[in-house]
Amino acid sequence: MWGGAAQAWPDLNFHIYHAGLQMWTDAAAVNHEFENTGRLPWIDDLAEIPARYGVTNVYADIGLSFGALAITHPRLAAVMIARLVAGLGADHVLWGTDSIWFGSPQWQIEAFRRIELPNDLQDRLQLEPLGPADGPIKNAIFGINAAGQYGIDLDASGQPLADYAGDRLSRLKKEYLAAGEERDNMVWGWIQDS
Repeated sequence: MWGGAAQAWPDLNFHIYHAGLQMWTDAAAVNHEFENTGRLPWIDDLAEIPARYGVTNVYADIGLSFGALAITHPRLAAVMIARLVAGLGADHVLWGTDSIWFGSPQWQIEAFRRIELPNDLQDRLQLEPLGPADGPIKNAIFGINAAGQYGIDLDASGQPLADYAGDRLSRLKKEYLAAGEERDNMVWGWIQDS
């Protein structure tokens, strides 16, 4: 589906949110299928688009999919990232948190910095490791890739070239730092009355 559209409109970039997450109700069956076949169907379908369709305009925003899998199936979360990097390229995977649903994304940031593809899966699936917390793959996914997509020029260290000190976000950051820079991990998603 996405591959044909990407092929038909080569000048348009396709950002597949949640990495095309396919919701399931039987996690044990998904895990069993993965352990038996080595496939994560929705991830593999997305990661195979460049090779299958000869396109370079498909990007994966990991969004909700990483957060959900990191909690429930960390091995699958690591495979998801490694497969997307292998198939789409490390420069075509973007960070996303869906923090509106989960509250502060700090736990997802920490999980992503720490995640690594286990050695047995590297060998079995012929996938490369994700690398260190501040390595090139994770830094690219955390922001360098999005900067390129949104036209933000970066220097060699990955910092923006333009001075954004006067924009609204920079002013809010300054206030945050002045207040002691303590996160509260408050959840601002759905609120249910008792």
